[in-house]
Amino acid sequence: MGFLKNVFGRSDPPKANLDNLFAVPSAAITLEVAAGFKPTGVASACYRAAEGGAFATTQSDVQALLDADAGPKVERSTDDFGFTWLVCRRDPNELSELVTEVHAVNSALENAGFGPSLLCSLVAFEDESGRRLGLVYLYKQGTFYPFAPKGEKQRDNALELQIRGVLGDDLTIEPELGRWMAVWGAPGL
Repeated sequence: MGFLKNVFGRSDPPKANLDNLFAVPSAAITLEVAAGFKPTGVASACYRAAEGGAFATTQSDVQALLDADAGPKVERSTDDFGFTWLVCRRDPNELSELVTEVHAVNSALENAGFGPSLLCSLVAFEDESGRRLGLVYLYKQGTFYPFAPKGEKQRDNALELQIRGVLGDDLTIEPELGRWMAVWGAPGL
């Protein structure tokens, strides 16, 4: 089968490396120094909920695990498109712990066999003027991209491209702009 993939120019998509999420705290320093964006203390993992008891049990176990610490309770919400978001909140100075929580959500779902249900993870940032920015990790691509909402259903494309340039050495940025999905209504944005 590998031969046919080579003949027809197809390749397997890159494997997600969830450990890439741990690069976000150092990238946040670059983001603050170069562009003035600071973490808001909100991060989330987005996935398509599956039917059945195994998925419901895994989802509840992950939420219970994250709620076991002294921090704020993890919130679960569903967006207008039917995707589920597990939202973690911490003090903005605890970005490393926040990223660890989002990593735990992704890892638990992946280890339970629900990796194909994972869509993205998002860490929210804000500058002094109130502009919001999300660093989005695309699970299936293993890459990041910036998402900057601007008003109702509008994006600040110039800011997104600026942030791509700022973080190019810190994160693996998604090279195909067509994959920079708008995540309208994402928690924290």
